[in-house]
Amino acid sequence: MFRHLLVPLDGSHLAEAALPAAAALARRLDARVTVLHVIERRAPTMVHGEPHLSQPAEAESYLKMVAQWLTVQGVQADSLVDPDGEDVAGSIASRAGDLGADLAVLCTHGRSGLRALLFGRVAQQVLGRGTVPVLLVLPSTAGREQPFACGRLLVPLDGSEMAERGLPAATLIARAFGAEVLLMWVVPTAVTVSGERAAATKLMPTAAAALLDVEAAQATTYLDVVKSRLQAEGVAVSATVKRGEPVRVLQETVTKEAMDLIVMATHGRAGAAAAWTGSIASRMLAHITRPILLIRIPDSSARPD
Repeated sequence: MFRHLLVPLDGSHLAEAALPAAAALARRLDARVTVLHVIERRAPTMVHGEPHLSQPAEAESYLKMVAQWLTVQGVQADSLVDPDGEDVAGSIASRAGDLGADLAVLCTHGRSGLRALLFGRVAQQVLGRGTVPVLLVLPSTAGREQPFACGRLLVPLDGSEMAERGLPAATLIARAFGAEVLLMWVVPTAVTVSGERAAATKLMPTAAAALLDVEAAQATTYLDVVKSRLQAEGVAVSATVKRGEPVRVLQETVTKEAMDLIVMATHGRAGAAAAWTGSIASRMLAHITRPILLIRIPDSSARPD
C-alpha cells in the first residue's frame, strides 16, 4: 500500500502545497512519486496570478524542475504530461491506473482543471472513476516549503466493515510517522438524528432516545475492540464516543484535538447517491481544515441507498 504516489499540479505555488505531504509520505514509506500535469482544453491563461501551463513543452520543463526538487528531498521522482485534458478528473484516475499509482495527492484549491476541488467534486470523481485513494491537502502560499506534520490521525467509524476500510491506511501512516490514532464514533442525539430515523424519533421520542443511548454504549464496546486490535499492531491509539451531529462534532474534534490528518472511507459519491460514509466524507470536504485521506469503498460493498 502506498508505494507509488501521483501528484497532479497546475503550475501554481498554491498547488505545490501537496508536495511536502507527498515527499514526507514517500520518504517514510519508501515510495516513489510521479508529478502530473494535465493540459486542459480551454484553460484560463492565468492561475492564481501565475501563467497557466497550457503547452506540453513548458509543462514538461516545470514538472522536471519539481521532480528535481523531490529528488533533493530524498524521494525517487519522475514526471508526466497528459496532453488531453478534456476530462481532468478522468485523466487523473486513468493515469493513476496506467502508472500503478496507489495514492493521489491533491491540493484543495482550484482554478483550471482543479477548480472544483474546493468542494471535493474532482476528488470524488477521481475516487468514483478508479480505486486509488485520494489525499487532499490545504493550499498554502508557502507552496512546497510548507512542512507536513503527521502526529495525530482521526479515524471516524460507525461500526461497519465499510468504515473500517480506512484503518489499514491509518495504521500504516501512524507506524511510519510514530503518530497517534484517535478512533471516533459520533452517535446522534434525539435532536440531531437525521435520515430515516428522524421521522421515527419524532413519533416516539422517548423510545428513540433510549435506543440511541444503547447505540452509544455499543459503540464504546466496539471501539475498545478495534483499539485493542491496533495496539497489537504497535499503534498508539485512543478511542472516544461522542454525541451530536456527526460532521459538526468531527470538525470540532479536529480543531480542539489538533488533528493533523483525517482518514475516512467513502464511496466517492455525493448528494443523494451517497451512503452514510460517503455523505459524511462529502460534507467534511466542504469544510476541510486539515488534510483528509479518502479511501475508496468498492461498489460491491455499498449499502442500499
